[in-house]
Order: sequence, then C-alpha cells, then structure tokens
Amino acid sequence: MTATAPPAEGGQARDERLLPASPLKKLLTRPELGSVVGAAAVFVFFAFAADGFLRAASLGTVLYAASTIGIMAVPVALLMIGGEFDLSAGVLVTTSALVSSMFSYQMTANVWVGVVVSLLVTLAVGLFNGFMLTRTRLPSFIITLGTFLMLTGLNLGLTKLISGTVSTKTIADMEGFASARALFASEATIGGATLKVTILWWLGLIAVATWVLLRTRFGNWIFAVGGNAEAARAVGVPVRRTKTLLYMGVGLCAWVSGQHLLFSYDVVQSGEGVGNELIYIIAAVIGGCLITGGYGSAVGAAVGALIFGMTSKGIVYAEWNPDWFKFFLGAMLLLATLLNAWVRKRAEATS
Repeated sequence: MTATAPPAEGGQARDERLLPASPLKKLLTRPELGSVVGAAAVFVFFAFAADGFLRAASLGTVLYAASTIGIMAVPVALLMIGGEFDLSAGVLVTTSALVSSMFSYQMTANVWVGVVVSLLVTLAVGLFNGFMLTRTRLPSFIITLGTFLMLTGLNLGLTKLISGTVSTKTIADMEGFASARALFASEATIGGATLKVTILWWLGLIAVATWVLLRTRFGNWIFAVGGNAEAARAVGVPVRRTKTLLYMGVGLCAWVSGQHLLFSYDVVQSGEGVGNELIYIIAAVIGGCLITGGYGSAVGAAVGALIFGMTSKGIVYAEWNPDWFKFFLGAMLLLATLLNAWVRKRAEATS
C-alpha cells in the first residue's frame, strides 16, 4: 500500500514523493558522502600518528600528491559514471610528456610547438579508444588494455630509437621552456607551505566537471549512458558521441599531467606511468563511483585523490614502512565499495 502525506488544504492527499526532501536525506544520498567521512578519519588519524603531518609544509606536500592523482581521477570518474574504464590513462600521461619533449628536441622548435603536438596526440588516443569502443562493441577493458600495451611499447621503443636511451634529452635551454614551466610546473610559497600550480589545475577541473555533470545536458547524457546505454539511445541520447568525448576528456587531462611531469623534471623516463591507471580508478571508486556506471561525482573522485595524498605522505611522516601503503590502499578500496553500495541502496530507497 502506498503511503501518502497528510491531507493538504482542501482535503486532498499529497504523494510523499512530491514533498521536498530534508537536508539530511539529501546528504545521505550523496555519492561522495563515504569518501568525505573517510577523508576526515584519515586526516584525524595521521594528525595524531604523525608529528609533522599538520605543519604547513607537510600539508602543501599532501595537496601536491593529491593533485597529481586528482587531475586524472576526475575525468576517469566521469568515464566510469558513463559506464566505461580506461586502462591506458597512466601510460598516456607519459606519452604526452615524451611527445612534447622529443618533438621539440628533434625539430629544434619552440617548446610550445611540442606542447601543442602532444595535445593533438593525446586527444587522438582518446578518440581512438572511443571509436573502437563504440564501433566494435567490445568491452572497454579489452579496448583500453590493448591501447595500454601499445602505448607502453611505443613509449619505450620510440624513445630508445630516437634518443638512444630510455629517457629523453634535456630541453631546459630551449625557447619557450620558461613560460611553459610557469603554466604547468610553477609553485608559490604561502604561509610556509609550497603550493604547486597543479593544485589550481585540480581545483579548476573539479569545478568544471561538477558543473558539467549537474548543470548541463551533457552531464545528463553521462548519467544516462552509464545507467542504461540502450534505454538512453532509445530516448535520443547520442551514446557514441558521449562516450567518445569522455575518452577525449581523459586524453586532455593526461596532456595536462604529462606537461607537468615534463616541465617539473625536464627529462622523462619512458617506463613511467605503468600502474597509475589503477590508482586513478581506485580514487574514483573510493570517491563514490560505481563499477557498473551511472552513479558518482567529480567531487567524490577529488576526495578519493585527497585520501591517497594523505595516506601516502602520512605514512612517511609517521616514519612507517612505506610498504604498508598498499595494505591501506586495499583496505580503503574494500571499505569504500561496501559503503558506496550502502549509500546507493539508501538513495534508491528514498527516491
């Protein structure tokens, strides 16, 4: 029997589903709730367990570690909300850096030329992933696993072929390096904390991704294709275009991360990035994204990245064996998955 609210003025009963939800009920249905609670718990834990954790310099380091993960975790989260994975995201960051460096060095061109070429390459990889996924109907796991392996081989093979070693040549003395470094790898000291520009990139990306998800038609399409692609297609949602653009979004953010990698250290090791794709996915899951798609948030993925930053650096400040990081990582993943399932059930029960 369907419950109804007390009779309204005039004696007619109102459906309780039409009544405004309380702030508490809205809060309990938010996908990032579990990650926010987890982040608070991790912060309090290391505040007591690690003596130097609350220093301004330490917090700056934590935010930097979180931002380098978060720049990629946010677009990966949007892709997961859309129902897909990208196992090539980690090595694509390295590809971005390698293309910028080697193109600029070999062509003796302004560094910005290499930066633009790198952007075109990463967007092309995202386009390739989206095209192969939507045309072949193969699982994204298989498509992006193949891309991961191809990029891993290309990164190493082309770097050794062109440079003769597994790392790129220095481009620090080339025209445009200083301005590119200012955009992608600058830093400022505020109140004793050294804040990297990646933190601004990260915060800006969170704001844009949240706006897209919650305030635009494209955001509705993302949730629709992740929830049920066939039903979304039946009501006119451009499923192929939506998924392809999501993969290109991952490519765009991989470009940003790759340029930071290059202009922070000047040279790039061709074997970097392998395994990072799992970290991005785990950060998104900790942040409330469901493996099955159709549910999650950009803010949650950012909080998941923050938990990574606090845990990885907190273990160092507590002077523990860093091998324990993987244990905490696995434990957080399991707890977050269980909590996310509970939150999703609560959301469905109150909807």
